[in-house]
Parts: sequence; C-alpha cells; structure tokens
Amino acid sequence: MALTYSEMIELGTTAPPFDLPVANPDVDGLPGATRHIEAYASAQALVVVFMCNHCPYVHAVEDRLIALANDYAPKQVQVIAISSNDVVAYPADSFENMTARAAQKGYPFPYLYDESQEVARAYGAVCTPDFFVFDAARALAYRGRLDDGRPSKPEVTQHDLRRALDDLLETGTVPSEQIPSMGCSIKWK
Repeated sequence: MALTYSEMIELGTTAPPFDLPVANPDVDGLPGATRHIEAYASAQALVVVFMCNHCPYVHAVEDRLIALANDYAPKQVQVIAISSNDVVAYPADSFENMTARAAQKGYPFPYLYDESQEVARAYGAVCTPDFFVFDAARALAYRGRLDDGRPSKPEVTQHDLRRALDDLLETGTVPSEQIPSMGCSIKWK
C-alpha cells in the first residue's frame, strides 16, 4: 500500500466526459449497462469519487460515503463511484467483484468501471478514495477529502465534503481551504 495524496487540480476545470460500464445498473433507474456524465445533467452537484474494492482507505470511509449519498440525494446531489485499478494485478477490483461489493454494501450510487484508466487520467485522479465535486455547470468546485477520518483514526471531527456540498448548494461557493484526500495509489497498468 503506497500512501498517496490527491493532486489539487485547478478549480473551475470542466468535468471530463465518461461512458463506462456500471456494476449496479438498477441503482439509479437509468436504462442500459453503461453510464455517461450527461445522464446526470439535472443534478445540482456531481460528486465523482475514484475508489476500489481492496483499499483500506476506501473501507474506512465507505459507510460514511454511503450515508452522504443517501443524505444528499434529496438535494439533487449525484454521487458516482469509479474504479480504475488494474484488475490483473488486483483481482479483488474486478468488475464481477465490484458488482458483488455494490450489492453487499447497498451502494446508493452507480459504481463504474474504468478499464482503460483513461477517465482517471482525465480527472487527474491518483489515489483511492479521490473526491471531485462539480457544480450544476460541471465546473470543479471542490477537490479534497471526505473528512478527517482514517483507517487508524475512525473518529470524525471535520466533515469537509459535507461542508463543501452545503456551501455549494446554499451559496454557490465552497470553502477556499481544501485538504487533499489520501489513500492508496491508483494501480496503473
């Protein structure tokens, strides 16, 4: 496990497009076996998180991410998870295992598979979990951690992503201080 911090790309960056297979197609009521960013055009905010099945940092935040997705869905916030890891080297992250994990945990958000890793590269994602929040116009408004919890520190005292979403929805702006996310490095091919 190589601890990696997210890279803070420029705020205002437009959300790169994607069209990816979905491991849990019944989660969002959309037809088909793939999801593209345009399908979520009505969302007031779009949270894109790069994650995977095997990472202990993802496991540490997974239940809080599920709670966040459930809490903010009525506020027209769409959470989308994407796994971009090399599944040859990390078979726990295979599409089949993604499907099983989404069912086991009851993900209330689509879990997409970026086999080519092109989407992760387009977003500048480098770790799992790695969080991006885009406003209604799909401009990057927040790039940072979910909260201050860690595998070795499960107590959470700072809810960074929730604060950013609340501010974005209420005022159209987010806090200027954005602390990078940290986790396992994306497993590149």
